[in-house]
Amino acid sequence: MIRNSRFIFHRAILTLGSLCLVATASSGCAWFGGNAKPGWVDGAASDYPPALYLIGVGQSDNRNSAVDQAYAAVARIFKAEVTAQAKDWESYLLIENRGSTNAERRLTLDVVTRVSTDKVIENVRIADAWYDRSKGLHYALAVMNRSHAEAALMDRMTALDRAIESDVTESRGSTEKLAKIRNLRRAARNLVLREAYNADLRVVRPSGRGAASAYEVNELSNELERFLATNLVLVVQVSGDHAEPIQRALTEGLIREGLTVKTGAAGGEGVSPELLVRGTVRLIPIHIKDPYFKYVRWCSDFEIVEAATRRVVGAVARGGKEGHLTDHEATAKALRVAERELSSEVATAIAAHIFGEAALSMPTAMPAGCPREDR
Repeated sequence: MIRNSRFIFHRAILTLGSLCLVATASSGCAWFGGNAKPGWVDGAASDYPPALYLIGVGQSDNRNSAVDQAYAAVARIFKAEVTAQAKDWESYLLIENRGSTNAERRLTLDVVTRVSTDKVIENVRIADAWYDRSKGLHYALAVMNRSHAEAALMDRMTALDRAIESDVTESRGSTEKLAKIRNLRRAARNLVLREAYNADLRVVRPSGRGAASAYEVNELSNELERFLATNLVLVVQVSGDHAEPIQRALTEGLIREGLTVKTGAAGGEGVSPELLVRGTVRLIPIHIKDPYFKYVRWCSDFEIVEAATRRVVGAVARGGKEGHLTDHEATAKALRVAERELSSEVATAIAAHIFGEAALSMPTAMPAGCPREDR
């Protein structure tokens, strides 16, 4: 009986030891006072040498969060490099002091960073995890094979290089102004993304070297800016209620988008406008039985017209309703909101149409932003 008990005890010990060895390979195991804490928890991942791998360690009170933190640790390495390189893209990321607006237009760096870094993270995997029972903390190890990531980045950069070369060639060989602008704009945007990938490549390669492009961001963005200033003049014409401040707001918004804008019937003497942005704005009192507030509706209809052919190439309508304590205050509030939307959303939509990034509607008549009887 005693012999059998000893046999069962020894067998239990061997079984627990086997289980612990298996668990150690994936999540660590500490028992009978032993310490199975992996070296990578403190940054020493001997199985993943720095020359071959990038690593990130995550820590949290639950496993899923620890995994997320490990991925984020790797992503931060790339984000820091992309942000550091942003100064080289300044002419495209930042268009400063345009016209009377004295404002800046910025290509959101976070968007570029996210697009490139998300692609890089595709090459990251969770290689190990460990639970510290004494502290109640989960740890996760994320690893990236440098050579695999380099190959993926080079594939994407090669594809972008081909697209950029094609767009630049098309732009410089085109006699149609909008086609020239759209191709050059697309090339500049792709070049910014390509340079973000190149920043990632510098992180992935142990040498820290990237792969040079045939073009520079400053070169293409300056070429686009010069062409816009001398070859694509817009004229803005606004009629209706409070036409002057509305026209000023829309003009300033278009200027912020990098467009050259003139005002008046023909944009001034000696000016040959390419496009005419014309529209109507109305502010209409709304009679609602409300003892506390007065309401005013604002509406707008705009067309983008080719000056030479008088052909409508796009249209946009916006509107809304505002309320305040008096008719005067409600009208003032509606006017402020209308100015803000026309200066931002409408101007952005028109610019996106011109740059070929998004199409406006192509109606046979003005869109029904304002009631017919008020037009």
